[in-house]
Amino acid sequence: MELRFLSYENLPPEPLATSLLALLIDVFANQSREEFSDQLQYHLKRTGLQFELAVVGERVVGCKLGYERQPGEFYSWLGGVHPDFRGQRIASELMKRQHEWCRQHGYQTIRTQTYNQWRSMLIMNLQHGFDIVGTVQGKRGLTIVLEKKL
Repeated sequence: MELRFLSYENLPPEPLATSLLALLIDVFANQSREEFSDQLQYHLKRTGLQFELAVVGERVVGCKLGYERQPGEFYSWLGGVHPDFRGQRIASELMKRQHEWCRQHGYQTIRTQTYNQWRSMLIMNLQHGFDIVGTVQGKRGLTIVLEKKL
């Protein structure tokens, strides 16, 4: 089946919303369906919400989610690619699409955070022009804070 990229400014329609939740559970095994469901419901109230999805058929195989952190600054909150689809530059394409959306919507800065355990995400952020601007103590250990000027 063909890989498609879709963009939404709210929770995607069914069956994509359910498939997105399943992807997040597959990628981040340290969180439950209930935790992700609660987080998504919480973030749906935010300004500047944006979902970039990589889809095969009706299955979400990759995502990049974010929202406005403050005027002019976008927070790239969550992203991942299903293990069966890694190595195809899907994450990189999702990031490029998210950054283009941010430019079109007037954001000057993108901020994100990651943990050392997800080194491939850290490396990809650095390859796409992010700088490490600090660290903070997170729920699951030391969090690396990155920022990119658009």
